[in-house]
Amino acid sequence: MTGPTQPHDRPAAGRRQLTYAVLLCLAGAGLALWASTRSWSVELTVRPAPLPPMRDARTGAALLPWLPALALVTLAGGGAVLATRGLLRRVLGVLLGVFGLAVAAGGGYGLVTDLDGVVSRQWPALCLLGGLLAAAGGGWTALRGGGWPAMGARYERPARTSPQSAPPEAGPAGPAGPMAGRRTTEAWDALDRGEDPTAG
Repeated sequence: MTGPTQPHDRPAAGRRQLTYAVLLCLAGAGLALWASTRSWSVELTVRPAPLPPMRDARTGAALLPWLPALALVTLAGGGAVLATRGLLRRVLGVLLGVFGLAVAAGGGYGLVTDLDGVVSRQWPALCLLGGLLAAAGGGWTALRGGGWPAMGARYERPARTSPQSAPPEAGPAGPAGPMAGRRTTEAWDALDRGEDPTAG
């Protein structure tokens, strides 16, 4: 039987949840952004011989110009979750959820709309999947993010409570200091004269 969660386990669990939510937002938005730049349809226009057919490829960004911009904003918002906390983080989670659903709607539009030419449905499907992942990360952040710790709190150095120790002194204090310096000078002078300063 598992016992109750210890207080020191809660920050670690919050950091894990924060990491998972951010990864969902970043992975989903990045996938949608990449899929929106792929060719969703290719239309071939036949021209008189010997000219080859003219190929007109249309990407998701060409069909829905707002889609990659919104995916990019969602990508940036996913990274901003790390820099926020409390109520602000929850509000950001709501916005990410809305943006993710809008991106998913763009992918769904690409799946159901009647496009001319050869249609590649896998790219709108990936865009739909990416939007749903980002929306899940944003919704999770909106529901639970207020209690998650800041990501950088783990690496903050605790405040010092004890005064810093004084640096070691360069030499002995008191009257022994000048005497030691004089003896060192006399020893070097004896060496210069070719005498052994330790003799005698």
